[in-house]
Amino acid sequence: MSAEKKIKHTTQAAKGKAKETVGKAVGNERLVVKGKAEQAKADTAQAGQKMKDAVKH
Repeated sequence: MSAEKKIKHTTQAAKGKAKETVGKAVGNERLVVKGKAEQAKADTAQAGQKMKDAVKH
């Protein structure tokens, strides 16, 4: 996986975690769900990149 994509996915996961945490702190369930979804999207993208790398080698 390229370093650029890894950073992008890690950043996206961190933003999702921040949204989830803020949502829990203020009692905003919609923000919590949005944060979890963003984390899942980042995890899925990162897993896809790892599979591509595994196929290449």
